[in-house]
Amino acid sequence: MVKHVSTLGRNGVHDFILIRASAIILTLYTIYICGFFLMAGDVGYMQWNGFFDSLFTKVFTMVALASILIHAWIGLWQVLTDYINQLCFEAACNLH
Repeated sequence: MVKHVSTLGRNGVHDFILIRASAIILTLYTIYICGFFLMAGDVGYMQWNGFFDSLFTKVFTMVALASILIHAWIGLWQVLTDYINQLCFEAACNLH
């Protein structure tokens, strides 16, 4: 079995699951933030600070940021390897 170095040991199913899981996490985080704004009314510094003082919000924010990185990394890797061939990349970067 031949493994490409650029895949970092992943396969398509693994990427599919990571993309879907990160999308679900980002959707839940968006609902959580929108829910805060809908329930809080006028949001000032004290409400915003109190909201982000919660351990749950801090952890959820870090998980959401990690999900953004995973989602973007896999998405860019798939687009670049599927739609951009080496000649187009070299021509765009003037690497001749």
